[in-house]
Amino acid sequence: MAAQDIENKSFVQKRRSSLLAAVFLMATSAIGPGFITQTATFTATMGAAFAFGILASIIIDFVVQQNIWRVVTVTRMRASDVANEALPGSGYLLAVLVIFGGLVFNVGNIAGAGLGLNAMFGISPKWGGLFSALLAIYIFSSRRASTAIDRLIIILGLVMIGLTLYVAFASSPPVGEALRQSVFPDSMNFAMITTIVGGTVGGYISYAGA
Repeated sequence: MAAQDIENKSFVQKRRSSLLAAVFLMATSAIGPGFITQTATFTATMGAAFAFGILASIIIDFVVQQNIWRVVTVTRMRASDVANEALPGSGYLLAVLVIFGGLVFNVGNIAGAGLGLNAMFGISPKWGGLFSALLAIYIFSSRRASTAIDRLIIILGLVMIGLTLYVAFASSPPVGEALRQSVFPDSMNFAMITTIVGGTVGGYISYAGA
């Protein structure tokens, strides 16, 4: 048991930077252009009652992520390998679904990056998207860049969380009403809740780093 604990500590110490980057990537990956658009639209439609959907997505996300990462950490296997051990062949299906989810998800990310560069520098969204895509390809194909990006993800994750908190306070939302309706909503729209839960907890986001 002691030898296993020492081995686990050694594993964590060697990959501390990568593990922290994975944590921040999973924590911030839901705050993308799709999530911002969905929450803005649903909040305008449902008002403070949409806080219930946000709370539900947070709870479900916490439970799902805890279970996935506990299994991955204890077994020290990739999620697809764990799935293959449990049900032969299912890991390959999981890998295909994650790849497909990544393709769809990152189309939105590239479009969002193009629009962001357009807003900041006046660059055409098409050229901004192309530049962002080429930069992403370089980062993921370069070992040296991949090491640096682990640290950059942590920094950018903190910046994103900070900006999100700033917007939350600067917009002066009706906090008391939102807190009440997060538990006792005046109305519920399960289609909207399913959409926001799928967008924040969805399989691709949960398994991408596993």
